[in-house]
Amino acid sequence: MYDVVINGGGPVGTGLAIDLGQRGLHVALVERYREPQPVPKGQNLTQRTVEHFRAWGCEDELLVAHPIPEGSGIGGMTCYGSLLTDHHYDWLNRARVADYYACANARLPQYATEAVLRARASKIDKIDIFYGWQGEAFTQDADGISLEIAQRHGDGRQTLKGAYLIGCDGSKSLVRQNSGICETLSEHNKLMALLVFKSEALDDLLKRYPGKAFYNVLHPDFEGYWQFFGRVDHGLSWFFHAPVPLGTTKGNFDFGAMLTRAVGTDFAFEIDYIGFWDLRVAVADTYQKGRVFVAGDAAHSHPPYGGYGINLGFEDARNLGWKIAATQQGWGGPDLLRSYSDERQPVFATAAKEFIEKFIEEDRKFLATHTPDDPDFAKLWQGRSQDGDEVLAFEPNYEGSGIIGGPGQPSARGNHQFTARAGHHLAPAPLADGRGVFDALGAGFSLLVVDGDIGFAQAAKSMGVPLEIFTMSAQAAKSYGSPAVLVRPDHYVAWAGHNCEAKETLSQAVGRT
Repeated sequence: MYDVVINGGGPVGTGLAIDLGQRGLHVALVERYREPQPVPKGQNLTQRTVEHFRAWGCEDELLVAHPIPEGSGIGGMTCYGSLLTDHHYDWLNRARVADYYACANARLPQYATEAVLRARASKIDKIDIFYGWQGEAFTQDADGISLEIAQRHGDGRQTLKGAYLIGCDGSKSLVRQNSGICETLSEHNKLMALLVFKSEALDDLLKRYPGKAFYNVLHPDFEGYWQFFGRVDHGLSWFFHAPVPLGTTKGNFDFGAMLTRAVGTDFAFEIDYIGFWDLRVAVADTYQKGRVFVAGDAAHSHPPYGGYGINLGFEDARNLGWKIAATQQGWGGPDLLRSYSDERQPVFATAAKEFIEKFIEEDRKFLATHTPDDPDFAKLWQGRSQDGDEVLAFEPNYEGSGIIGGPGQPSARGNHQFTARAGHHLAPAPLADGRGVFDALGAGFSLLVVDGDIGFAQAAKSMGVPLEIFTMSAQAAKSYGSPAVLVRPDHYVAWAGHNCEAKETLSQAVGRT
């Protein structure tokens, strides 16, 4: 009998398994592929995501796996018409929010990220891994779940039993579909091609843009939909996403001509892979049905715009991991598991509407209104970079959730501040002993104080809630705007202030209200 069975061992499923295993839960991880798939995707990892890897004990390994040489840069840009254009601007410059996080962002293909996570998971005794197996059916009742799994290449079959089942099994999730969880779709009726190719010539051409690793091309013919280049490494390997006519196959379309046009000149290349995907946005209406949960692409999927998918998926894992552990260990209340969907579903829903699809709408409007023949085009084009504050505005938060309380509601849109605010990510600051806050935070709750614990130590002891108390520096208290900050296990602020009823505040934070 497992505490948790996870169907799907991609990056989100494996990250969640690590989170649970580190907390002492017995986990079964079922993954259909024996090895990470070699298609580059999910490349942009935010500062917040790298914080997860630090918490999971594999930040250093992630940085070592980085295929782009140090100093090469991982920034992005947007170009008009083709890559070799005079009209371009920087895009999604994550350095603008670097001070609000404890780690630097990274860029590496998903298969490299998966390899790091697989290696870490293999070292945790509490995790049993079933590579080459896939879930086929499941049942649940008041006491637990049963997942039937089968070998992909063999006759083996067995049943895994657990307290909870989590579907991390992709956009066509067996777990989501068979649990009866519905999803809301936004169809764009667009077919997208993914090319993986080698080209030293393209690397030479793009030396004109130092410090860049991904490139969006906006062309009027594509009505606001991106043509999107990215480096797999800083040499030969590239990937390219672009809209193609409905009905396109590998044999009836000139992909070479499409590449040449998007670059803006003839260049030598060798295509290694051609794949297709439907451009749509989907979000599950709820992330929980009884003892069944969904996370990552099983809960939400969208075009690869901005790297939101993999990063939001990892945040699903960090949010859900501690809540399941708290429930299984007896200190989480009846409202805690319900708060997973309450907090995470609106975050993706707003990210999809206010960032991902907004990109398409705004780009379409601009391209339909302005052309390079306009005398003020260059000024207007550059002005888009000044208006592009998506990095600053993308600040997922849980204001107003059932375990946070207060006004507002969970959303992907916020604003980065050092001030400690209930429902928001904790910014880094020094402790009184010289350590950074993120070097001290553990697996349970943390109380950061200037003087005294204002009653939280006794409250936590009486409730069985794991709590560590740390003394802040004067600088930290000033940055946080508060002499006391209660931090959740996922490093979100549960409460900040001067005085409160500690037991009542902690009870709400662990779902006992």
